[in-house]
Amino acid sequence: MQDKVTFEYAIIRLVPKVEREEFFNIGVILFSKRKKYLDIKFYINPEKLKVMAPELELDRLNEYLNAWKIICDGKKSAGKIGEFEISDRFRWLAACRSTIIQSSKTHSGLCTFPEKELEAIFEEFVL
Repeated sequence: MQDKVTFEYAIIRLVPKVEREEFFNIGVILFSKRKKYLDIKFYINPEKLKVMAPELELDRLNEYLNAWKIICDGKKSAGKIGEFEISDRFRWLAACRSTIIQSSKTHSGLCTFPEKELEAIFEEFVL
């Protein structure tokens, strides 16, 4: 048990029509302070997108999510947000939004390998 560390995660949701509050899960963002780990994994099912919001462009949504990945990685191209501490970058990404891409409330747990935990949560809640 002593090799386990805490982690936090949020589910990323696509809310095509914010006023209707309907959504489907498209990704996970996971943060572990002790492991200095922050990453995102996402996939937008084109068939679900076509049914729920045919007017939205898949490429455009993926560009937006790729920008989140750049922020996770702390790259200079992320601008000022990319320069934040890793915990602050997670908090910024997981903050409540009223746009079509939103995050769930954050959840926490214990794990040994955050990478494996990210994959497991992604498979359970997104795929």
